Amino acid sequence: MLLRTILAATTAVAALLVPATAAAAAPERTTTTAATAATSTTAAANANSNPVIVVGGLIGVSIAYEPIAARLRADGFRVSIFQIPGLGFGDIRESARAFKTYVDQVRASTGAAKVDLVAHSEGGLVSRWYVKFLGGADAVGRYVSLGSPQQGTYAANILKFIGLGSCAGIVACQQMSIGSDLLAALNGGDDTPGAIRWATVRTWQDELVLPIGNAALSDGANNVLIQSRCPLRLVGHLSLIFDGTTYTVVRQVLTDAPVRPNCFAL
Repeated sequence: MLLRTILAATTAVAALLVPATAAAAAPERTTTTAATAATSTTAAANANSNPVIVVGGLIGVSIAYEPIAARLRADGFRVSIFQIPGLGFGDIRESARAFKTYVDQVRASTGAAKVDLVAHSEGGLVSRWYVKFLGGADAVGRYVSLGSPQQGTYAANILKFIGLGSCAGIVACQQMSIGSDLLAALNGGDDTPGAIRWATVRTWQDELVLPIGNAALSDGANNVLIQSRCPLRLVGHLSLIFDGTTYTVVRQVLTDAPVRPNCFAL
């Protein structure tokens, strides 16, 4: 039931966001002003920064991440989207190996030494496994996760509780359960290896990462709770990928700016 709910919600979000993506891609006629010139300068600078890979989550079809990718492109970043193989149902370690191959391809095609990662949900674990165990610490400059169950989630454990077995046989769900062997390995030792700018974003309204504190990392990561600065901001698990306030945090991390969420961003 939980997985069917997630799938339905993801499909609905993707369908709703396609028109917005098309609108964002449409060229606009503008008059050059000091403000637009400054924006152009910023965009040019971002174009010379690390390529950004948006890493999808469980049942995260690529098109669902086009809204945040479009925002990043509009700000001058070079962006691609990684859809987890098998929509993220399989072994997270195998998904991380596929991700390593993808990162190598992006680096080769762009000539960049490093990439920056914006990872949603399960994508944050896939990315961290790559960094910690597959040599990614030398290939990543910045990492920001959005609602990733870094320490596991009771939403995975609850399936067993209500009689659906061990996550209904879904390997990734088992691995995201609190106390799993994968999480024990991933969280053993340093949470934030390498010379990487680590950040996480979480929200009180997250329906799938429970408790929400489990979306944070230790060892020097910048852990941002949206409502700590914007108490009236309502952001769910799926809406983290297109919420304006969340995007301001993502952009600040990617540009090495101080993190100050804009509570009124659209």
